[in-house]
Amino acid sequence: MNWCDMLAFNTFYISAGIGFVSEKRIERRLTTILAADIVGYSRLMSSDEAGTLSKLKTHRKELLAPKTTEYNGRVVKLMGDGTLMEFGSVVDAINFAEDVQRSMKERNESVPEDHRIIYRIGVNIGDVIAEGDDLYGDGVNVASRLEALAEPGGICVSGNVFEHIKGKVDIGFEDTGAQLVKNIPEPIQTYRVMLESATAEVNASSGKAKRSLLWPALAGSLLLLAVLVAALFSQSLREDPPSEATTLTAVSDKPSIAVLPFNNLSDDQNQEYFVDGMTEDLITDLAKINNLFVIARNTSFTYKDKPVVVPEVARELGVKFVLEGSVRRIGDQVRINAQLIDGASGAHIWADRYDGNLADVFALQDEVTGNIVEQLQITISPDEQSRRTKGDTESTAAHDAYLRGWQFFRRNTPEDFVKAIPHLERSVELDPSYGQAWAALAALYWIAYRNGYAWSIIVNPDKSNGVSWYGALNKAEANLRQAMRNPTPLAHQIESQISLEYRQYEQALREAERAVGLNENDPAGHLAMAWAQIFSGQAESAITSTEFGVQLDPQFPGSHLYARGVAQLILKRYEEAANTLERALSFNPENRAVLMPLSVAYTHLGRKEEAKVALEGYDEFLLFFSPGIETYLTRWPFRYEADIRHLGEALIKAGLCCNTDLETYLEKLRKGGTLE
Repeated sequence: MNWCDMLAFNTFYISAGIGFVSEKRIERRLTTILAADIVGYSRLMSSDEAGTLSKLKTHRKELLAPKTTEYNGRVVKLMGDGTLMEFGSVVDAINFAEDVQRSMKERNESVPEDHRIIYRIGVNIGDVIAEGDDLYGDGVNVASRLEALAEPGGICVSGNVFEHIKGKVDIGFEDTGAQLVKNIPEPIQTYRVMLESATAEVNASSGKAKRSLLWPALAGSLLLLAVLVAALFSQSLREDPPSEATTLTAVSDKPSIAVLPFNNLSDDQNQEYFVDGMTEDLITDLAKINNLFVIARNTSFTYKDKPVVVPEVARELGVKFVLEGSVRRIGDQVRINAQLIDGASGAHIWADRYDGNLADVFALQDEVTGNIVEQLQITISPDEQSRRTKGDTESTAAHDAYLRGWQFFRRNTPEDFVKAIPHLERSVELDPSYGQAWAALAALYWIAYRNGYAWSIIVNPDKSNGVSWYGALNKAEANLRQAMRNPTPLAHQIESQISLEYRQYEQALREAERAVGLNENDPAGHLAMAWAQIFSGQAESAITSTEFGVQLDPQFPGSHLYARGVAQLILKRYEEAANTLERALSFNPENRAVLMPLSVAYTHLGRKEEAKVALEGYDEFLLFFSPGIETYLTRWPFRYEADIRHLGEALIKAGLCCNTDLETYLEKLRKGGTLE
C-alpha cells in the first residue's frame, strides 16, 4: 500500500448508529527538511569499520547535536550514515548546513584524505505527512534527491528554498538548473550553496542566471545537429577511415610515435573492447608526456586489422617510432607483448612481454609506458611518471565497465548510446570519483541533446525510460558537475562547448586551455580551443589551433578543416575558406553543417548558383525546422555583432530570408546583453 492509499484508508469513518468513530486525523504541514549523508560511507566502513563508527559518533556528539540545538532544528531519524532533520525556519536550516560544512572542513584538515568523513546536504521546503516523530511525503523525497545532487562537502537546495531565503543570508548561490530525479515526475529547480562566496546573489558568471537569457532563442531552433558537436565528435567518433590518406613529414622536433592497435590474441573475441581499451590507454598515457609527440587514437585505429609495413606507416604519419603489440586475456590473466620499432628502418629497438592478473593491469601499463620513455631517452616530470592521474581510477572493475561503455559511445548512434549508458553508469557506481567515466556520460547526453537523440530512443529503445530534450541537457550538466570534481581533458572540452552555448566566452576559452594543458597531444582539445577562439573573435589564433589538430590526427582532418574554414571565412579570406570547407566536406560528407558557411563563402565569391545549392542542402539538414535567419544563426554564438551580421547578410543574398528578420534577431541579442 503506497502512502496515498494509506492516507485514504486512515481517514475513513464508520457509523455506529449513535455517532461516528474516526481514526486519528493525518497531520500535514509545510516545513523545511534537511537530508545529509556521508560520501563513500561503504568504502570507509570496509577499510576501518570501528574507526569510522567512532568518528561518526564523535562528530554527531561534538558538532551535529550542539549545532542542531543552536539552530532550533530536530533530528527526525538517523539511518546509518544518513540524517533527516526538520527546521521551522529555512534561514536556520541553511545557516546550520553552512556551519556544519565549514566546521567539518576544519575538523578534516589533519585527517588523511581517504579517512575523512565528508557530508553532502540537501535542503527543501515541502508539504509533509507527520506520523508521530517521523515525516513522509514528496517534501522528504525531494530533500533526499537534493542531497544526492550535492557535491561532497557541499549543499544543494531547491528553488523554493532559494526564493524564501534570497536576501536573508550572507551566502552565495549558483543556479544549477532544473534536474530530473528518481520518482519525482517534474524537474526540480536546484541551486548550489557557494560556501566560498560571501554574497547572497545567484552567481551570474558561471550559473544559469546568465545562461537563461538565451533560452527563447535556443528553444526556437532546438539546436539540432549543431556546429560544435558536429565539429568535435562526428569526425572523431567515426569508425570508417576517410577515402583519402594524408602523408606528412615529421611534424615536431620532439620524439614522435604512433601506437598501432594491439592484436587480440584472446580465445574470446568478445575481449576486443578490452584490447582496444588497452591500446587507447597506452596512447593516452604517452600523450600526457609533454616532451613526446603522439599520433591520436582515431588515426592509429585506421590501421586496425590491416597488414602494415612499419616504415610506410611512419612515413604516412610523419613519426620516428611505431609501437605495436598484442594482448591475451584469459579469465583474470593478462599477457601483453609490445615492440618499439624504428620508423625509418623497421628495426626493433626494444621488445618485452608482461604477465599478470587483471588486478595488475594498471601496473603493467605503467611498466610498458616507462620502458618506452626510457628507450626514447625522454625526460619526464614527477607528475608524468604514473598513469594514475586526476580523473583516472584505481578500480579495474570500474575501468572495465568504462571500456565496455566507451566502445559503444564511440560509434555515435542513438542505438549505441543506449548500450553505452548502463556500462558507464556502472563504472561511476563502482568508483564515484572516476572523472573520465563521468565526463563520458556528460559527453553522451550533451551529444544526445544537440543531435536530437533524446527525442528517439535514448536510454531505452522501447521508450519506457527516455529523457526529454531538456532532460538530456540536464543530465549532461549534472554528469559534468561530477566530472569536474576530478576533471579530464574531455570534461574541460564539454564545459567549453556548453559555455559557448550560453555565450560565456572567457569561460569557454579558459576550459579549452585547461583541456590542452592536461594533454597537448589530444586533437579534440585543440579543436575545442579553435571553436572557442572563433566565436570569441580570435579567428587568426583558431587557424593555428586547427594546424595542431591536423598534425595529431592526420587521417581524420575533416573536423579541424571545418573549423579552419570558418575561421578563414570570418577573416574574409573567402577563396581559402571555400577550398578548406570543400576539403572538410570531402573527408566527412556526413557533416552537412559545413554547407552553411560554404554557402556564405560562395556568396562572397559571386558563385551564386553554388551558394544556393549549398544553402538548399543545409535546409535539408535542418529537417523540419523553419529555415529562418534565427534558426540558422542561433547555432553560431559569435561574440561580436559584426561577425553575425557578416554571415547573416550573406545568407540573405543567397536567398534565405529578409533583412527585417536579421535586424529583429540582432535586437533580441542586444536586449539579452549577449552581443558586443
